[in-house]
Amino acid sequence: MPDQGQGQGQGRNERLLRYAFFLIAGFMVVEAVGGWLANSLTLLADAGHMLLDASALGLSWLAMRLSRRESSARLTYGYDRFQVLAAFINALALFVLAGAIVYEAFGRLGAPEAMLPIPALAVAAVGFVVNVVVYRMLHGSDNLNVRSAALHVLGDLLGSVAAMAAAGCVLLFGWLYADPILAMVIAAILIRGAWAILRESGHILLQGVPANVDLDEIRAALTSDVAGVVDVHGMHAWALTNEKPLLTLHATIDPTTDGESATSAIKNVLTDRFGIARSTVQIEHGGCPDAGAEA
Repeated sequence: MPDQGQGQGQGRNERLLRYAFFLIAGFMVVEAVGGWLANSLTLLADAGHMLLDASALGLSWLAMRLSRRESSARLTYGYDRFQVLAAFINALALFVLAGAIVYEAFGRLGAPEAMLPIPALAVAAVGFVVNVVVYRMLHGSDNLNVRSAALHVLGDLLGSVAAMAAAGCVLLFGWLYADPILAMVIAAILIRGAWAILRESGHILLQGVPANVDLDEIRAALTSDVAGVVDVHGMHAWALTNEKPLLTLHATIDPTTDGESATSAIKNVLTDRFGIARSTVQIEHGGCPDAGAEA
């Protein structure tokens, strides 16, 4: 993807996170006041949930802003990886949140508490609308950081559903056990989503090969489609973020091939066919000088 397109996409992601942060943080105050007035522990707990999510959104927004900083002598790749670190931290926070929900649910199964259902239902319904708007803003992004933030908002959305269901059950049937039961379901959904984000961000932090990069396919394409390339080896692929893969390789070319033209052709294939715009290519005419050091 061209650098200009990446910049536009990052600017859009940053705006989405900023809008989401202010919407969630603003309604968190409304929900906390409503929970206190309605004596609804469900709403108060969900307000605490929204406080955590507002913090996560703020962290994600900060990560986006930092990633726009230029590289330096100490951080030659710049601040892009901070986005991945923020996603990793958000995923860990989701596990903590899920554990807190399960703990609270067990407590309420043993000792359910009464509440004023009509005010609680009204506040939860407004919260549901706010969370739907924010989730639709963030959902579907290719950016890992935005996706992790969207999962936090999904937890809020499900919390609003649980709060509405609990208030409805109290209002219609006087049954206080719906809330802890639904909380267990929410916790399971959050754990599943958190694990996916944790696994993907952890893989990037460990500099694993990106999921959409096939080294064998790249090797085959370069040796068959680039004139003069007889062998490709010493390949290493990783990513700054899930949108920015990087690759290094050694290419052995025949004695009649110009090294500069081979390098240009290799980079064109990597960019046009595999979407790898950042690559380091070492051209060799004979044996590899790093043969004994290759992983």
